[in-house]
Amino acid sequence: MARSNKNVSSIVGRDPVWVRVLLISLAVLWLSALVAIPLVSIFVQAFDHGGAAYLEAIFASDTFDALRLTLLIAFLVVPINTLFGIAVAWCVAKFEFTGKSILSALIDIPFSVSPIIAGLVFVLLFGTQGYFGDWLAAHDIKILFAVPGLVLATLFVTFPFVARELIPAMQAQGTDEEQAGLVLGATGWQTFWRITLPNSRWALLYGIVLCTARAVGEFGAVSVVSGHIRGKTDTLPLHVEILYNEYNFAAAFSAATILAAFGLVSLVAKKTLEYRLRRQTKLLESKV
Repeated sequence: MARSNKNVSSIVGRDPVWVRVLLISLAVLWLSALVAIPLVSIFVQAFDHGGAAYLEAIFASDTFDALRLTLLIAFLVVPINTLFGIAVAWCVAKFEFTGKSILSALIDIPFSVSPIIAGLVFVLLFGTQGYFGDWLAAHDIKILFAVPGLVLATLFVTFPFVARELIPAMQAQGTDEEQAGLVLGATGWQTFWRITLPNSRWALLYGIVLCTARAVGEFGAVSVVSGHIRGKTDTLPLHVEILYNEYNFAAAFSAATILAAFGLVSLVAKKTLEYRLRRQTKLLESKV
């Protein structure tokens, strides 16, 4: 492996300087056009009317309610999907059973289905004309256009992230350490808590960061099931859209800076955990 990497590096190093400069320049220009310039413009537009107007928009009651609802949904969704991801990853990576390939494929459904379609499915299930609509109405249970609907929609679009990060990490570990623990008298739960999970901690944290970022920034699915009730079912992304459609651009960009700042923090955490995960993977490969 080391020789092959060295050979690849030597081949790349023979490329003419102008080719490397051209490719790097194109990459920088492309990323600037798609990421850097829009991100900077959000903060420029937010502070266009001064710091006082920015703070007024940030601390407006509707913005605060939207932020609180967004954090509440993330607070509920991320722990549930973390437990689900750990359980599924443990099953897929450590055990052989009938239907394993089907389960692995089902995990990827939210990646292949549009969030709008996911939201529509919940409308067809829990709406007044939906499959469970009459029963829910008879028992005075409100799913759509309420917090439970937002939580369910966000759960659906975010459940693969933790599992998809943990599965390859647990597979790379192998089963030697778990088998050694079992031989020494440890129970299945003890090997899981003291061997399997600690060895996957960086992948777990990485998946949690991705899950949280998606939960906070989700728009499509929650837009369908929210009903856009201001101050009650509007998350922060939906609130930004409402302000923009009302031509209240300063307030819209001010609220958007919260999401942008959260995205930047998530990016830093993601890159840090990626570095830790690469180091752990190399360590496991060296042991093999």
